[in-house]
Amino acid sequence: MAGGWVRLPDGSVVVALSVPRPGGPGQRVRFLVHAANRARALTRLRNLGLRAVYLRGNTEPPTPDEISAVLHHPDGLVWRPAPHTETDFWRPVAALRRAAAG
Repeated sequence: MAGGWVRLPDGSVVVALSVPRPGGPGQRVRFLVHAANRARALTRLRNLGLRAVYLRGNTEPPTPDEISAVLHHPDGLVWRPAPHTETDFWRPVAALRRAAAG
């Protein structure tokens, strides 16, 4: 599991994690989470059913574009396929749940 985090000037953090896609063997998903601290960000992902998420090191921190994407989303939690193409946009978590169920 690759990921990283960035502390923002207001003290909050943006955490980025690449994890196996639920219901998609061999595929990966990049999650971005905005939270008060790293522990809360990981808790938000665990509450979605991603029980085995953890953050070791800071090998793939979020890019400035990724930080902007998650800060401008009302839920502060978005995803897209990893690796992504130019046509892959950031999506809300509800879209991932629908894709896994269908």
